[in-house]
Amino acid sequence: MNDFSKLSRRERQIVDILFARGEATALQIQEALPNAPSTMAIRRMLSILEEKGQLKRRKEGREFVYMPKQARKRAGANAMQHMLDTFFGGSVEEALATHLERPRTKVSDDELKRLSALIQEARKQVK
Repeated sequence: MNDFSKLSRRERQIVDILFARGEATALQIQEALPNAPSTMAIRRMLSILEEKGQLKRRKEGREFVYMPKQARKRAGANAMQHMLDTFFGGSVEEALATHLERPRTKVSDDELKRLSALIQEARKQVK
């Protein structure tokens, strides 16, 4: 399963921690969670996430180290597509316009140049 939208809030928090850190033990995850449940509850959620195909683990000494099964970039692309479909009818233009129209959005000159280059490249692919 690669659909993060089907995860519970707590499962999503755990996966987010693992994407941010790359990998972590149950104790490290517990320390990073707000209002964390018991270590046993964390271990059970990690087991469930493994069963759902979201995580993999390796043994290090007496502990298991958990990491996302899906590459961060691929997971980000899937999440972005889900967000585009859900909130913007699949429109990249609508999503970007919404983001850029926010008063607190700051875009650097380098970012604008990169966006411009990406747009030019996309135009070539359409022709």
